[in-house]
Amino acid sequence: MSSKSCCKTSVGVIIWSADRRELLMIERGTLPAGIAPVAGHALDEHASYRAAAHAEVAEEIGLTVVGLTESAVGGFHPGRCRRTGSDGHTWKLFEATVTGQVDASVREVAAVGWWDLGEIQHLAERTADHAAGMLTAKEFSVQPGLEPVWCQWLAELGHVDLPGGDLDAIRALAATPPSQHR
Repeated sequence: MSSKSCCKTSVGVIIWSADRRELLMIERGTLPAGIAPVAGHALDEHASYRAAAHAEVAEEIGLTVVGLTESAVGGFHPGRCRRTGSDGHTWKLFEATVTGQVDASVREVAAVGWWDLGEIQHLAERTADHAAGMLTAKEFSVQPGLEPVWCQWLAELGHVDLPGGDLDAIRALAATPPSQHR
């Protein structure tokens, strides 16, 4: 667990390709393992969720946000982080248009790329398999699926399709401290 305290707020930033067929996603370079759009703590070091969205995009992938639209999806999710006091986060999600060249953070990002919705569906199913105990935490970290919180948000946005029971199991996994994932 980190020595930093959790602010219990997070921001997520969805960046579409020009044809809106792919999302710019990162493979996390820090625990817990997962592939996801840009995201991070919001009101820890930032004055607002919007400011956090701009900062996280610049920090994680080196791009500049030139347009930001708040999503109707978001709210509390029980997903824990590695910071002290983490028991879930209140999320705000945005769609962003960006400019610049990708320059991923070496510390926070293991890989960055464009993922089509079919690939993202497969990642969500891999996360469901992990939540159901069909993959160990080690197997999941070697070949991660979608970060659990993003299974929820992308399902609510209609970009992935997971049965309610799978989403419940994924929420339970997310609510478990990362150090206790099996």
